Amino acid sequence: MTANIGIILASGSPRRAELLTQIGVNFQVVPADIDETPAQGEAADAYVQRMASEKAAAVAKLFPNRLVLAADTSVIVDGEIWGKPLSRQHAKVMLNSLSGRSHQVMTALAVHSAGGVEQDLSVTEVVFAELSAAQIDTYVDSGDADDKAGAYGIQGAAGRFVKHLSGSYSGVMGLPLYETAVLLDKAGMK
Repeated sequence: MTANIGIILASGSPRRAELLTQIGVNFQVVPADIDETPAQGEAADAYVQRMASEKAAAVAKLFPNRLVLAADTSVIVDGEIWGKPLSRQHAKVMLNSLSGRSHQVMTALAVHSAGGVEQDLSVTEVVFAELSAAQIDTYVDSGDADDKAGAYGIQGAAGRFVKHLSGSYSGVMGLPLYETAVLLDKAGMK
């Protein structure tokens, strides 16, 4: 009997690592180093799926005999792809734009194995409450917005901004657990 050596997680996201640990997956972190620039005119769903696939492929080249899981998350507002804020001022602009309205969070998954690539896409509708300038300033000044798509992390203090969501909570965090488990099972994870 061989020990479960686990999968490769092609992401340096501590949230993705935490979520995989939560569902009992043994993994090794090897972040993918790819260009994450959207192509001109690229639709949001196509973009996140391409990013997840390219991340998985890049890391799979280094580990051809292992299952490689990659994900990409973007916040989508009026069809525009929002990644991580470029600065704290940019984060404030983003949060002000999200205040009192709905947006989508798309997380694409790709699992690369010897048998090919399995993919899925999680789309969650998120409605933010009206945010005051003071709430936005306090949140951004905490540093929690710095490395998050759309300038917020639902699992932290920004969770209080979410009035309603329809879809996957863990998908908003960056790794939809149900879809991840299904893809890993399909790819033959033991």
